[in-house]
Amino acid sequence: MMKKKAFNKRYLRFSHIVQAKPRDERIVGGTVTTIEQWPMGVAMLQSLVGLAHMQTCGGSILNNRSVLSAAHCFVRTRPIQWRMRVASTRSNSGGIVHDTERIISHPSFVSRTADSDVAILRTTTRIVFSNSARAGAIAGANYNLPDNSVVWAIGWGVTSEGSILPPERLRQVQVWTVNQAICAQRYGARGRTITANMLCSGWLDVGGRDQCQGDSGGPLLHNNVVVGVCSFGNGCARARYPGVNARVSRFATWITANS
Repeated sequence: MMKKKAFNKRYLRFSHIVQAKPRDERIVGGTVTTIEQWPMGVAMLQSLVGLAHMQTCGGSILNNRSVLSAAHCFVRTRPIQWRMRVASTRSNSGGIVHDTERIISHPSFVSRTADSDVAILRTTTRIVFSNSARAGAIAGANYNLPDNSVVWAIGWGVTSEGSILPPERLRQVQVWTVNQAICAQRYGARGRTITANMLCSGWLDVGGRDQCQGDSGGPLLHNNVVVGVCSFGNGCARARYPGVNARVSRFATWITANS
């Protein structure tokens, strides 16, 4: 994982992954869960030339051939470098692994700003649904999500800012949606724009709960509906800075058309 910067996208970089026995470290401030509780969850596995596929991002099953994730995970990569593990609580073992046929990033995605940070990956083989693999419900264009709503994030990301160990078991954390104007003010003071395509979540002015590196692309859920895609943050779980997700309702038409 790259050294922390002011605004970090939440994926793991292979160049800094150490070959150590994985510890039980994932989402910040959460608890261990199972894939049966969140059967839409997908571990996105990346490989560089000559290296095994390892989990670096997350995703959500859309249907039996498509997975929703974050566009920034796939910048300057090819489909052959990515696989998708479904139906497993563990990121790097178990379940069923699917190769990637195609990566479709949103045409308005801007890497520098992380605006429109959504992508759809098509699998080469059909995803077989079961109690541990199922399509997630996706927020529609008119989905109502008030401020301070309880939402859940899941993923295999590290549990502390600056950790570099690869994840293993799925974790969950309860957070709350954050008022858009407050989120924009906090990030604006640091030169970052929060657009209408973004959704902020966390434990504002308390901290200690958040998504982190390795969680990028994973779902943020409200009443079991995918309302966000993990995108970026200023560190992880900091009291003043919520996590930032792509707001799924803004992309509902595009997701439907491309999945």
